[in-house]
Amino acid sequence: MEVLDIKGTDDTPSVKMDKDANIIEFSGRSLPEDVATFYKPVMDWIDAYKEEPNDHIDVCFKLEYFNTASSKMLLDILLKLEDISDKVTVKWYSHEDEEDIEDAGKEYEDIVEVPFEFIKY
Repeated sequence: MEVLDIKGTDDTPSVKMDKDANIIEFSGRSLPEDVATFYKPVMDWIDAYKEEPNDHIDVCFKLEYFNTASSKMLLDILLKLEDISDKVTVKWYSHEDEEDIEDAGKEYEDIVEVPFEFIKY
């Protein structure tokens, strides 16, 4: 399975999806103009990964900011991972002084059946 490596911009997050390294990572800011187009390769990669998942994969969210449209896509990503929740740990990162990002992660944790770890940095 190919690595998906999307370089971030001011409006789009960096995305690294690497089955061999057991990691999916989103970092930066997510406010793409066309959220569906931006996240389509991410959704396709997850669909393919779910066909033959590893024993475990960490899904790391290191986002500084995301808009409402991105918030919906993040939820869709997490919902897709519910099918393999016994093989997934979501690691939700937030700055010490950034409660909004942490609160968003806690809201996702309440909605989806995937284990979360909250990490301050």
